[in-house]
Amino acid sequence: MSSQKKELVIVESPAKAKTLGKILGSKYILMASIGHIRDLPRSKLGVDVEHDFAPGYVVPRTKSKLVKELKEAGKKAKTIYLATDPDREGEAIAWHLATVIDGGKIPVRRVTFHEITDEAVQQAFKHPRDIDSHLVNAQQARRVLDRLVGYKLSPLLWQKVRRGLSAGRVQSVALRIIVDREREIEGFIPQEYWVIEAELQKHENQPFRAQLIGLADGTKLEINNEEKADTLKERLERAKYTVDKLKTKKVVRHPAPPFITSTLQQEAWYKLRFSAGQTMAIAQELYEGLPLGGGDSVGLITYMRTDSTQVARTAISETRDFIHNKYGADFVPPHARVYTRRVKGAQEAHEAIRPTRINRTPDAIKQYLSAVQFKLYQLIWNRMVASQMAAAIYDSTAVDIEAKATGSRDTYLFRATSSVLKFPGFTILYQRDEGKTEYDEGKAKLPDLDRGDILKLIQILAEQRFTQPPPRFTEASLIRTLEERGIGRPSTYAPILANIQDREYVTRTGGIFKPTELGTVVTDLLKNNFPDIVDIEFTARMEDDLDDIASEKKEWVDVVRNFYTPFEKMLETAKTGIERVKMPDEITTELCEKCGRPLAIKVGRFGKFLACTGYPECKFTKSYQIKTGVKCPECGIGELIQRLSKKGKVFFGCSNYPNCTFATSARPLPQPCPSCGNLLTEYRENHARCVKCRYRGPLPEVTEKEQVAVTGN
Repeated sequence: MSSQKKELVIVESPAKAKTLGKILGSKYILMASIGHIRDLPRSKLGVDVEHDFAPGYVVPRTKSKLVKELKEAGKKAKTIYLATDPDREGEAIAWHLATVIDGGKIPVRRVTFHEITDEAVQQAFKHPRDIDSHLVNAQQARRVLDRLVGYKLSPLLWQKVRRGLSAGRVQSVALRIIVDREREIEGFIPQEYWVIEAELQKHENQPFRAQLIGLADGTKLEINNEEKADTLKERLERAKYTVDKLKTKKVVRHPAPPFITSTLQQEAWYKLRFSAGQTMAIAQELYEGLPLGGGDSVGLITYMRTDSTQVARTAISETRDFIHNKYGADFVPPHARVYTRRVKGAQEAHEAIRPTRINRTPDAIKQYLSAVQFKLYQLIWNRMVASQMAAAIYDSTAVDIEAKATGSRDTYLFRATSSVLKFPGFTILYQRDEGKTEYDEGKAKLPDLDRGDILKLIQILAEQRFTQPPPRFTEASLIRTLEERGIGRPSTYAPILANIQDREYVTRTGGIFKPTELGTVVTDLLKNNFPDIVDIEFTARMEDDLDDIASEKKEWVDVVRNFYTPFEKMLETAKTGIERVKMPDEITTELCEKCGRPLAIKVGRFGKFLACTGYPECKFTKSYQIKTGVKCPECGIGELIQRLSKKGKVFFGCSNYPNCTFATSARPLPQPCPSCGNLLTEYRENHARCVKCRYRGPLPEVTEKEQVAVTGN
């Protein structure tokens, strides 16, 4: 009987199970845990702060049936293989599975792989290992720390500010970074300065421009008002212009390394306008596998949560061969490029994010992918191939031009520069947006010049400018800042950005974050009373501590205790020392139906509502409705508005209710469906689907005529 037993393999998702099943064959039974099988309870702290912070894990009610099925399957298995993701979270899921299933005498083995390909999977199953308790403890420490901060601080915010708020160990630091930047912007005082350029010409050649640098003796010029600019302009219009120096040098620009999680999220925002969450969701689909024609699911990229830029030798060799065959020998550098950069606090030695097969070009599989899957796969593929291509070569020229003004002893120095692409190298395939250089777009070629050439002045141009404040953060720039400062980890960036928006701590318009008054109030409260919680350096050191736990340098209980002991004291002080913060009401343009005064948005026990600003004389209130500006597709009379169900879930229903009962759980969009003209709803950011037909694709552009048809405006 025992010889008939099969091997049981447990992974996180059904999609991954399907792909693995095709590789492993009929001797294996594949099952999915659907994420974590155990977690801390939702209704209470779940951490014994009196006894070494022992976590009280529970199986969620929604997972009880699945756990029973896994246990039954485990009893019948020859061996149980835990093939969850190759990182801390995956290791913790494997440990929880092993604990819950408790196969007794049945061996439980851990297998990890960074790509779901035949070779990688077969190799992993040939070399199974035990569960790494140190990785598990690092994840456990992170989970306990986050629970202590969230469950201890959030009720304080409810009590002192308003209900429904939350604080987080990393989330609150990310919010502080945004708030601090906003204060920099608010306190910024623009300084006036002027840029002076000379438009010059040699004989009848193409005119070119040179910018005033200062005096020829190296003295800088301070041109901070129009009067100084006009005086200089008048003086320079009488000057004689002579070429003094020419310097041409070869500039070699090397390609960027293949993606890690943070750079993928950044470039996906810059190039595709995908949010961090959307990028990770699509990357997960590409990693776990998609059917390509024959019906078998194929893993298209390596694991997408990684800090490392290193690449397997076989993948490098395959990439270099592809480049040679596709673009020619000139585009293959003499030696393979090796990238070893690891960001601060990088975790396990993963590979970079790359295609599992370079010969599987984006165009070859485009027909099997959705529009967003294709775009992200193409981005990853292009970046990987470009990373092994030859450098781009430019001729960079700088020309110094002296201007001797008549009637003045001063000699002024102008400089003109140009950058001319001599060999495109990797740029024929990939132009990076993150970290642009002056060579990305190139500069106009200068005419042939020689030292001593006399140049004709066509005109002097003086332009007033002002110094600019630092820019607000986008998703990409915030992720880059968090990464550079050692805050959070690849798996945390997307949920952090989602949380601070969901809690209304920030707004995002045109992809740019701006803190709300609520976000600023919460940040100030935490800074004044829990300085370590929102201290960037402290949070980065905490991430280092978690890494030390994973590498056996520290004990997880000691790390948690060292954090919690002072935190608990600050918490007790804050409970009595902080007075309740009264948030100002947000006045709307809507008028009271009883007295005609403006209505204000207030926050009560059950969320937002509208109340008359004439209170207590006028006690009129009504439900707060977030309007979408989209006409109801069913009755054509009402407008779709945001509502809350009895269970607190958001949905969108017709304002003509109960006469019209149309409702949808997804946010309505003002664009009509390009296929049938009906209502489109939000599927993902910049991605939509129709409520009637099968359209599901990129958000189409909306014309003025279509806008009127859908919104009535």
